[in-house]
Amino acid sequence: MPETNLLLPPRADSLARFREDFGQRFIVTVDTEEEFDWNAPLDRNRHGTQSIPALQTFQSFCEEFGVVPIYLVDYPVAASPLAAAAIGEAVAAGRAEIGVQLHPWVNPPFDEAVTPYNSYAGNLDFDLEREKFARLYHKIVAAFGTAPRIYRAGRYGLGRRTAEILTEFDVAIDTSVRARFDYSASGGPNYRHHPLHPYWAGDDRRLLELPLTTVYWGPLRQLGNAIYPALWRIPRLRGALARAGLLERIPLTPEGVTTEEALRGIDVAIDAGLPVLVFSFHSPSLAPGFTPYVRSDKDLDALYDWWRTIFAHLARRGVKPGNVANILSSVTLAQNGLPS
Repeated sequence: MPETNLLLPPRADSLARFREDFGQRFIVTVDTEEEFDWNAPLDRNRHGTQSIPALQTFQSFCEEFGVVPIYLVDYPVAASPLAAAAIGEAVAAGRAEIGVQLHPWVNPPFDEAVTPYNSYAGNLDFDLEREKFARLYHKIVAAFGTAPRIYRAGRYGLGRRTAEILTEFDVAIDTSVRARFDYSASGGPNYRHHPLHPYWAGDDRRLLELPLTTVYWGPLRQLGNAIYPALWRIPRLRGALARAGLLERIPLTPEGVTTEEALRGIDVAIDAGLPVLVFSFHSPSLAPGFTPYVRSDKDLDALYDWWRTIFAHLARRGVKPGNVANILSSVTLAQNGLPS
C-alpha cells in the first residue's frame, strides 16, 4: 500500500465532497497549550499553565453563539488538573470537542535535543514521533474520558509518516496544513501549494485533511502564491501592497489580524464556496500577558469583540457553526453516495 504523505499537495480527485444540506460552516480551533516566552529560544522546562482557567470563560462565550470550540490539547495542558476542571464538563456534554496538539519539546519521552528543527514533530525519528503522540493521546483520554478524533501538529510540523500514526489511533481529521504558508526556512513544511478545500489524505479515505483557512485578498490575489514568496524577505513591500489594496494574505485568526481584515478574508472564502472555514488561535491569548497579541485587559476585551463581530457576520452570511462530528458525518455520507 502506498504511504500517505501529508507534506505533499493532494491529487485533484482527493477533494472531499459534503452533503448538500451541510452548506458552508465554520469551526473554531484553539491551540490549547502552555505559556512560554515567544521571544526566547524554546525551552523544555520554562513554561506555565496559568492561563488554563480562562478556557472556561471562552467556553461560556462560545455557547452564547451556539459555537462548539475544538480544543487541541498539548501535553502540559493534558497533564494539568486545571484543564478538565475548566472544560471537562463541556466536552462530556458535547458543547466542546477535544483534539490533540503535539509540542515535541514539552512532550515525553525527551530523547531529542531541543532545537528549532526538532520542534517540528514530523522531523523526528518516526518511532519517537509515534511514542510522543501515543503518550499525549492516552493522557488526553485519561483527562477527558473521550478519544480525540482531530489532530494538529505543533508549529504545523507534519512529517512524511504522520498520517500512519493518526490512522493507527483512529484520528479521523488532521488540521495541521496551514495553506499559503512556508516554514521550510526553519526546517518545517512548505504548505504554499496545498489547497484550502478539505481533502482526503490517501486512497483509503480514512483521514480527512482540514487546512487552516488563509486567503489572498485584492486584485492581485490570483498571483498571491507567486508574489508573496518573492517578497518574503521584503516585508515593507508586502505592507505597501496591502495598504494599496492590491494584495493581502489573511489568515482567519484574531491574533495579528484586524476585524476589518478578517471580514474581507471571510467574504473571499465564502464567495469561493469553501465548505469549511477554519479559525484558529492560541489559548494563552485568553489571559493578558502570555502572548504578543493580548498584553492587557483592553487587548483581551478587543479579542472578544473580534469574535462577536466575526460570529455576527458569519450568521448574516448564512455560515453555520460546525464541529468534528457533523463534518465527519457529512463527508462520510457523501462519500458513500447517500442522499441529502
